[in-house]
Amino acid sequence: MSDLQDQTIRQQCKALRMPTIAGQFAHLAEAAAREKQSHIGYLEALLAAEMEERESHAIARLLKEARLPRMKTLEGFEFDRSGVSAAQLRDLAAGDYVTRAEPILLIGEAGTGKTHLATGLCVAACRQRRRVRFTTATAMINELAEAAHANQLSRALGRWERLDLICIDELGYVPLAETACELMFQVIADRAEKAAVIVTTNLPFSEWSQVIPNPRLCKALIDRLTDRAHIITTGTDSYRFRRTTAQRTARKL
Repeated sequence: MSDLQDQTIRQQCKALRMPTIAGQFAHLAEAAAREKQSHIGYLEALLAAEMEERESHAIARLLKEARLPRMKTLEGFEFDRSGVSAAQLRDLAAGDYVTRAEPILLIGEAGTGKTHLATGLCVAACRQRRRVRFTTATAMINELAEAAHANQLSRALGRWERLDLICIDELGYVPLAETACELMFQVIADRAEKAAVIVTTNLPFSEWSQVIPNPRLCKALIDRLTDRAHIITTGTDSYRFRRTTAQRTARKL
């Protein structure tokens, strides 16, 4: 291949926005010649490389837009230290619950892996090219309250409604004012039977009235979230505490 051909192909790839082909066409051409591939085989390898790179970039963008607190996957969760079913979480990670707009509720004490599991499900959804947003209950309410104050509440609610999956973490850790509860209820009610939501909480349903003071609103919120929901109990024994204790013991040996 002449320098002119090389330069021309790179310019054409730039114009067509195919940076991966520009970077790999020469290398793959040499490999095709060594392996005596057909022209069709070489073209297939080029297009596959471009598609793989685009897929990788798309998933990276979705993960960034999801605003995950940290990158944790279900593969990294120590199910043997937890009472949670690995098979159930693998089934959920396949994403059918998102398609069917079914809620997931993760209920358990602090340190039992709720946020890790929720994050892992969000990562799995991003890998399936779904639009995801992770937030805490407090952060969501603050965002909606600011939008309402700026007369932008309808636009803010529309952004939440367009997402394929939202995860509301730490519901129950901080008592909520009635106005705050109403804002969060709007988001959840708008998604009922239309789009999936994951909620993590440290409170059993019988204690939600401690953080949601309006009894009718509390009942309505539980009703929306539990309809066709996957309810997963992570227990009361702190996963993080046991892990830390095990690490300290190992260092002493």
